[in-house]
Amino acid sequence: MNDVKITAKYINARVSPKKTAIVLDLVRGKSLEEAKKILAFDRSKPGKMVLKVLKSAEANALNNNKMEKDKLFVNRIWVSGAPMQKRMKAGAKGRADPILKRYSHIYVSLGERAGK
Repeated sequence: MNDVKITAKYINARVSPKKTAIVLDLVRGKSLEEAKKILAFDRSKPGKMVLKVLKSAEANALNNNKMEKDKLFVNRIWVSGAPMQKRMKAGAKGRADPILKRYSHIYVSLGERAGK
């Protein structure tokens, strides 16, 4: 079971990829329990979303692949941009200024450590 990678994804999360990438750097490469503790105390919106995806990946690993919870770690975690909503707001002299509402796709891949 060393080559099995468990994934979970959050498609079209209403948070910018730039803000999410900061949170992802906190948990990249950590054990599952340590990553969950870090994200539990992160009060930002991306932190809550990443925790949700991490718990989903954990459930996939435990229920679908019968992996041991103690050996799981965050193998890969990344974010990519999703299609933006484009809106307009009133600008000076009767013009319209664009507003870009950014969305992101959050991906989590868990692996199983050989030791322990």
